[in-house]
Formats: sequence, C-alpha cells, structure tokens
Amino acid sequence: MHRVRLVLGIGSNIDRRRHIASGVAALRERFGDLVLSPVYESPSAGFAGPDFYNLVAVLETDRPIEAVLESLRDVEQAEGRTRGDDAFASRTLDIDVLLYGDAVLRADGYDIPRDEILRYAFVLKPLADVLPHGRHPGSGREFARLWADFSANHDVSSLSKVAWNP
Repeated sequence: MHRVRLVLGIGSNIDRRRHIASGVAALRERFGDLVLSPVYESPSAGFAGPDFYNLVAVLETDRPIEAVLESLRDVEQAEGRTRGDDAFASRTLDIDVLLYGDAVLRADGYDIPRDEILRYAFVLKPLADVLPHGRHPGSGREFARLWADFSANHDVSSLSKVAWNP
C-alpha cells in the first residue's frame, strides 16, 4: 500500500498533560515522526465536565485504516480509556482519525473525514494551524479558509492556546 497522510485529533480532560504526553509518545513509537499543532483548551462539548486539551497530529502511514484504528484504540486503552454507552463523557485520552489521505470513508466504527472538523473550533483551529493549505476532502476548501469563515461566524472566545506542547 502507498503512504497516506493521517491526521489525528487528540484530546483529554482527565490528567490532561500526562495522558496527552504519554499518548503522543506512544503514537511516535508506533508511527514514527509526528507533526503536532499547538494545544488548545476548551470547555467540554455535549456534557458537563472538566475542560479539554486538544491538538492535532499529522503523520504518514502505509497501514490500512482498520489497522490504524486498532492501534489507536490500543494507545487509548493503555492510557486508561474506557468506552461506555455515553459518547459525551470525560476521557483520559481520545484519539480520532480526522483525515486519511483524501479518502471519504463511511463504515461501522468510523466516518472520515470526521464531521467534527466543520463543527468544533477545538478541532478546526489546530488543524488549520498545522495544515493551513491542506484541503477538506468533502468541500475541497483549505483549512485556513474554513477556519477564517468559522471564526467569523462562531463565538470562539472559549478556545485558548495552551503554553505547552507535548
């Protein structure tokens, strides 16, 4: 298989620094070099809970999407992530595949590109930081332009850059 650009959204709202740093280290062990966005803090979305730290990681892989997802679940589980019926709950570490090359993939267990890219500042802003000229596979629009339009139309004041990179 040829190499594709894999873009991951990473978040935590339980012992955030430790779990993100450890998760990023595990991703480096499994996938090699990563390009990391700045880290942002934002309120939990969809439930009452502690604030999240979020960032985006970009890497290259030749693994099929199913193998990528299995590896990411292993990293989450190693950080104490438990999955329950409630999708909106606090978590030690959450790693989502935002983009898998230019693919549009819909299957049980994944939806790529993730719709959160266009819905949440804490996903789109770090993505636009690290891949400003990258294009959304659905719309073909650059992430920097999507962010400019998003931030002009949404209250993003609750999103704040953290003075720390894992």
